Amino acid sequence: MPNAITLKIDGMTCPGCAAHVQQALARVPGVLAAQVPGWQSGKAIVRAENGILVEALIRAVEGTGYHASLPETSAPSPAPGSDTAEPTILTPSHDYDLIVIGTGGGGMAAAIRGAERGARVAIIEAGTIGGTCINIGCVPSKTLIRAADQAHRADHTPFAGVKTLTVDIDWPAIRAQKDALVAQLRQEKYIDVLAAYPDQIALIRGWARLTPDRKVAVGDRILSARAIVLATGARPRILPIPGVEDTGVLDSTSAMDLERLPESMIVIGGRSVALELGQMFARLGVRITILQRSPRILPEHEPEISDALAGYLQEEGLRVVTGVRIHALHREGEKKVVEAEVHGQVFTMKAAEILMAAGREPNSRGMGLEEAGIELDEGGFIVVDEHLRTTAAGVYAVGDVIILPKFVYTAAAAGGVAASHALGDADARLDLTGMPGVVFTDPAVAVAGLTEAQAREQGYDVSISVLDMKHVPRALAAFDTHGLIKLVADRSSDQLLGAHILAPEAGEMIQAASLAIRFGIPLSSFRDALYPYLTNVEGLKLAALAFEKDPAMLSCCAG
Repeated sequence: MPNAITLKIDGMTCPGCAAHVQQALARVPGVLAAQVPGWQSGKAIVRAENGILVEALIRAVEGTGYHASLPETSAPSPAPGSDTAEPTILTPSHDYDLIVIGTGGGGMAAAIRGAERGARVAIIEAGTIGGTCINIGCVPSKTLIRAADQAHRADHTPFAGVKTLTVDIDWPAIRAQKDALVAQLRQEKYIDVLAAYPDQIALIRGWARLTPDRKVAVGDRILSARAIVLATGARPRILPIPGVEDTGVLDSTSAMDLERLPESMIVIGGRSVALELGQMFARLGVRITILQRSPRILPEHEPEISDALAGYLQEEGLRVVTGVRIHALHREGEKKVVEAEVHGQVFTMKAAEILMAAGREPNSRGMGLEEAGIELDEGGFIVVDEHLRTTAAGVYAVGDVIILPKFVYTAAAAGGVAASHALGDADARLDLTGMPGVVFTDPAVAVAGLTEAQAREQGYDVSISVLDMKHVPRALAAFDTHGLIKLVADRSSDQLLGAHILAPEAGEMIQAASLAIRFGIPLSSFRDALYPYLTNVEGLKLAALAFEKDPAMLSCCAG
């Protein structure tokens, strides 16, 4: 039976120290697992084979520059799941310390965090390793969007007197390039990373479900763990419109794998995926119509940004129709038909393809979650608290299967928090203050913090600034002044509450505002910071100045 040995560690002053000690102990022959529960703890916990010499462990620690000794007394750790529990190690009563279901961003982050803390982890995958982002989401879509942008810019140069080029679109080559990149990153960032933890993380293939007694069934195997992290993700939502099954619609996955580009496409939806893919296909020569149920596209964003982006899309040739109620879908020969109503007027619309981009639904059914005591909301998403705990003791959930912004980086952050809390860090919680979000249209949309309406609803003394990109020198130099910047602030406290950007590469601009919101940097300090000239991010400084000054009356680099 393995021995559990606790060492007193002196000299650790930061998380990096803890990592060095943990790695040194893990390399000692006979050590099965090692963990340092935070540098502040001043200790390490080792699970080792019988017969290992404590002196060997002490020498390993001292070889990294720290001092190790046996504590005078040792007390048992509190039970897992209690808020005071220390990180735990495997005992014969469990197969694993941590079982993670799903290998997407959230699941991988949870598994790696568990391994870093010395836990023995199993990660279970029924499908393709890597989850949504790498396989069918962020990476393939942004690769295609970039290819479409390059074709569009080559054919639409903004410089007067410069001859435009005619670009031939080689869709099979673009698609093959996308597939090659996906395969490369799946191997390097998921498969190879898991392989780097051969003793800490076991990859198990198969469909997993929870049993009523909080174990995990995979085929004929029943596995137990101190804690479980559900990271099963979500899939494209297909609205139950009459005729949808017989008509044959595309979702975001199948649209990116079309063998050839259609001549026309109707996109149902008006949020990020619908707009990103709609503009991408339009720039590759497909006639696009966007049908959005809400009165405007991107309805959760600032109206100035939604309205401006709709105008830019229409200038490119996309048809954008809002306030649409779709009644039915059907086929007419080779065409696919949408029967709809707008402001009381009934009409039909035909296209070669219909893309359904109306959100995502969670992969939470058929897993025995409710039988295990896990609460789901009306949409099937798993209900969690700030520590990512579900309503079943010892079970956590992260990523797209819960109600959080559907970004891989929020999933990964949640995965790390869930694993840390499950292994004893009672203070681990997910903080989304100032979280940035990006819609990869052109111009792009990037946001952080509160909208003006949200700030007013929360009772702030709201002040706003709206800056047209025509006042940003970089935009003028690039002959591309599409877009605007809107800042939301609290007049009383001099705090930046929200930043909303519509601009080329807005995602590269938002992080400065995100950090200011997250860490409470005063608006005056945010405004007075130095921003490099002839960059679009300088627009944030100009927008901050615009609270008090007319940007048209500012000189270059004015402060």
